[in-house]
Amino acid sequence: MSFRNITLAILSLAIAANVIGPITAAAKDDRPNIVLIMADDLGFADIGCYGSEIDTPNLDKLASQGVRFRQFYNTAKCHSSRVSLLTGLYCDQAGGAKLNRGATIAEVLASAGYSTSMVGKWHLSKQPTDFGFQLYWGHLSGATNFFTGDSSFRLNGENWKVPAELNGRPFYTTHAITDFGIQFLDEVTKEDKPFLLYMAFNAPHYPLQAREQDVKKYDGRYDAGWDSLRAERHKRQLKSGLLPKKWNLSKRPKHVPAWKSLDTKEQQWEADRMEVFAAMVDVLDQNIGRMVEHLKKKGVYENTLIMFCSDNGACPFERTRGRYLKPWDPKSYWTYDSSWAWMGNTPFRLYKQNQHEGGISSPMIAHWPAGLKAKAGSVTDQPGHLIDFMATFIELSGAKYPQQIGDRKIDPLQGRSLLPILEGKERDPHDTLYFHFGMDRALRQGPWKLVSAKQGKWELYNLDEDRTETNDVSSSHPDRVESMVKEWFRLAADVDRLSGRQLARVKDKVTQLNFRKDTTSGNAGSGKNKKKKGSRKP
Repeated sequence: MSFRNITLAILSLAIAANVIGPITAAAKDDRPNIVLIMADDLGFADIGCYGSEIDTPNLDKLASQGVRFRQFYNTAKCHSSRVSLLTGLYCDQAGGAKLNRGATIAEVLASAGYSTSMVGKWHLSKQPTDFGFQLYWGHLSGATNFFTGDSSFRLNGENWKVPAELNGRPFYTTHAITDFGIQFLDEVTKEDKPFLLYMAFNAPHYPLQAREQDVKKYDGRYDAGWDSLRAERHKRQLKSGLLPKKWNLSKRPKHVPAWKSLDTKEQQWEADRMEVFAAMVDVLDQNIGRMVEHLKKKGVYENTLIMFCSDNGACPFERTRGRYLKPWDPKSYWTYDSSWAWMGNTPFRLYKQNQHEGGISSPMIAHWPAGLKAKAGSVTDQPGHLIDFMATFIELSGAKYPQQIGDRKIDPLQGRSLLPILEGKERDPHDTLYFHFGMDRALRQGPWKLVSAKQGKWELYNLDEDRTETNDVSSSHPDRVESMVKEWFRLAADVDRLSGRQLARVKDKVTQLNFRKDTTSGNAGSGKNKKKKGSRKP
């Protein structure tokens, strides 16, 4: 071969390499992976970057490198939030727990070439593997014993018996959720395609149960009580820039006693159970850190969108059984009540189940090293809702929203993509956000929010000036109240398909709520005096 021919051959190979190279690169699927994390019964102020004294360094780091949402909404209850998160629809609109009018994020992303896996709490009908999740481990129940589990645990559709130990340590549900999340991550990263991993932690939902060493870390942390600790949380929220100073801290409601009004024995009991709650949140954060480290180990961290939220506000329900038992005893069943829940939802009013801000406001963190264009560590004031996850994932993946899946006719999507917010832009906001659970109702239009608790009188708030709902202006804006009430009933009937009592008119007075119960006698035990069965502290 002549020198000229050799030169031409080399040049041809070089040109081919330059041509083929970009084609190969273009063929590589660079759509982001998605890790969607939901906590259970976690209040707005229950993690460090939202004002808490609980140690949550891993979530705090995600927030410092990502975006925090100041106004992100859930539906105020476990199963209804899961329906909206999965489908992009309002709960009853999607068919409730049956999901018979909704497509799930797993079904939609799987159709676009994503692998789909889930770990943790389901709390809906059938199983995740019936709704697009290719891999699943967790419990179908709404709550479970953290040490012994229950009969609803499944692994890829099959019954799974909870062992005494898992991976060399005593079984604990929060650890196990991450163990299987890591196992699934190892499996799906063998394929050259993006993945969705939905991690539905059951913590810190009751029963309040944690290992002794985790509880002891918080020994004495809550002896000051909810009044002073809530004020401290609020100060941190203001100092960090999470909240504007113009929003007043809501006052302690009548059903929450002043801390100093409790006797020493009751103060100790109350502090003890908040220590367990804190330990559960701490362990939740540790396990989120484990998952983040494993994403790095697998080389997929940079192009993984991590989104963290809670299914409802802090829980006010007192359901303690066996108050004298230690919270690391598998037979224990502690809860806390509205007093600590009031602190958990700082600075807002009311709780899980209610459509006031304390029930529907969620911490929300978005973290995506390769794709985030908004300023790292920033706080967005743009409202968002669980229904927005579906639209966000569709935009990121290029998936198509279906009109029909099998015999399910799918309702039109309600959510809107959050991607512009992650890019540091203003997005097209929702004209209206609709809220409903039980006999609690709300409607948000721009800054205006209409809300009723337990079929009580309609209240109206300007959330721009008063997001803590301390100044009801309904009497000053009767026309606005009338139009918003009309719109709530239209959406309730036509979109959410409510009927019967759920469409009953409200009463003339604000309903007074009281959630606290006496747990010092009967099945609840009698406090710390039962030394024979063991007290929490000497």
